[in-house]
Amino acid sequence: MDLGSVDDPHRKKEETRSFLFLTAVMVPVLSVIIVAGYGFIVWMSQLISGPPKH
Repeated sequence: MDLGSVDDPHRKKEETRSFLFLTAVMVPVLSVIIVAGYGFIVWMSQLISGPPKH
């Protein structure tokens, strides 16, 4: 029995679990980290250079 066969039900279950983890956990977490990082960069740049001028 080949452990890496495409028809292996354990492998399909593991792939489904991995897909759900990536879509339900990692994408939202990475999105929050990216938005928070961008906000932090804008905040720090405004602390250093002052508010935007009109």
